Amino acid sequence: MLENQKFRAHQVIGPLGEPLTLDSLPPPGTTRWVVRRKAEVVAAVAGGLLTVDEACGRYSLSLEEFASWQRAVDRSGMPGLRVTRIQHYRDVYERQQRY
Repeated sequence: MLENQKFRAHQVIGPLGEPLTLDSLPPPGTTRWVVRRKAEVVAAVAGGLLTVDEACGRYSLSLEEFASWQRAVDRSGMPGLRVTRIQHYRDVYERQQRY
């Protein structure tokens, strides 16, 4: 979202096609991050519902952690957010970059 932009979205479309609002996002202080919750936070920031700083503050995330979620979604979609498959999707992405 642009810093000079005064407009703030009241709802955005979530990763599963459902509308997301601030009330439907994971609660502040969430510590158990499943793929859907990560994707919802990334979609909220992409759609302008939250800024990156607000998301990091609300969920006690580092900027690097949030950025890694964004990269994973951009590269592999929601499956890229699975902790058990991170290395697999990283290898696939690196192979694609070579060709």
